[in-house]
Amino acid sequence: MSEQAAVKAYYARHAQREWTRLVRDPFHRLEFETTLRFLAKHLPASGLVLDAGGGPGRYTIELARRGYEVVLLDYTPECLELARRRIARAGLKRRVHSIEEGSIVDLSRFPIGHFDAVICLGGPLSHVPTEQDRRQAALELARVAKPGAPVGISVMGRLAVLAATPRYWPGVLDDDRYFAECWQTGDDRQWCGNSFSHFFWPDEFVTLLREAGLEILDCVGLEGLSSNCLGEVNRLARHQPGRWQVWLDAHAELCTHPSVFASSEHLLIMGRKPG
Repeated sequence: MSEQAAVKAYYARHAQREWTRLVRDPFHRLEFETTLRFLAKHLPASGLVLDAGGGPGRYTIELARRGYEVVLLDYTPECLELARRRIARAGLKRRVHSIEEGSIVDLSRFPIGHFDAVICLGGPLSHVPTEQDRRQAALELARVAKPGAPVGISVMGRLAVLAATPRYWPGVLDDDRYFAECWQTGDDRQWCGNSFSHFFWPDEFVTLLREAGLEILDCVGLEGLSSNCLGEVNRLARHQPGRWQVWLDAHAELCTHPSVFASSEHLLIMGRKPG
């Protein structure tokens, strides 16, 4: 099975898990709610949004609720079928123009400058197996945005994965060649068993989007200082709400600090296609 097919098979098996991932606990809500805050900052007040690699439609539904018209595109039919059910249940079918199966590497079905905003969130770009195709995907995401339109893309960060290894995945250190390849190249071919992820250095991510022609507006560490503190964060949020709010206030101020961006589990860049 190819790496791309393995990624597709993984999300086919876990569509429901992906639907619940961003809201299942306070830690994962950090990624979701921080992303939404920066979308609110940069997206136009209304318009047509492409949710590329949007899986079962968590962001599609949220943007539709906020009054946007949305096109959802994803590679996995099982995720799209779940999205159809969820969109219908939410009563938002009229705001979702289409639900389409396809890859972020090839958006040729859409004309140049078609969308008022483009998003690609949660890491679809991290599941594109080759550097050439990741460059092509970034170019495509920029191409279909209107001049002056915002483009928001998030990926999985390499520093956070490396920092978490002794705690969460010490077994990978048994194979020093595999571990060296992972931290040196960012490529992990054992992700969730036999799938593929590319973990980004922050400067690599910035360069990729600049080379696609995007102006960089904000670089955001979505989990920020909470990265790799899942248990501690959830306990604080659930049992000490006053202290949790203080922590959230600090997160809001610090998530765009360059060192926090660099070390977060998910890295978000809000860019803009030049007008």
